[in-house]
Amino acid sequence: MCREEIAERKSRERKSKTAEQALRSLMRLCARSEKSSGDAMRLMHTWQVPQAERQSILDRLIKDRFIDDGRYADAYVREKSRLSGWGARKIAMQLRQKGIAQDIVAKALKQLDGDVELPRLVEKLRRKLRTTKYSSDYELRGKLMRYALSLGFDYDMAQRAVEESVVAQDL
Repeated sequence: MCREEIAERKSRERKSKTAEQALRSLMRLCARSEKSSGDAMRLMHTWQVPQAERQSILDRLIKDRFIDDGRYADAYVREKSRLSGWGARKIAMQLRQKGIAQDIVAKALKQLDGDVELPRLVEKLRRKLRTTKYSSDYELRGKLMRYALSLGFDYDMAQRAVEESVVAQDL
């Protein structure tokens, strides 16, 4: 056997876990940081845990409070809105991709405060403004609007933030 085949075989052997090994690994991971039920299911899939045992492992993790999708969604919303500066739409889309139920997402998004989000977005746009190249005011507003929308903010808030940041730049 050549070296590549041996390395590939070892990586496959390490990836595959029994149900008990997967449970212990997930308990360790969840104790260190929040994980969603979707994250746990994806990990079990990569570890090649038998399909029949995945749900029982997930049920045990939920019962023992290692995994709580509501708690995960609340932490995710706080982190992404405060640290990454994302808007509600982008956060909701990412949570749905992680397998979080729509009602849990809606409840977690209620903690976002529009009075705090607008000044944060204006500040992000002002920083973006310093590095943006443009030849006209129209082009600048378009670039800033696309940037604000890409961060996941709704159109009205993005428009207000663009106006505030451009007016502040003119002063």
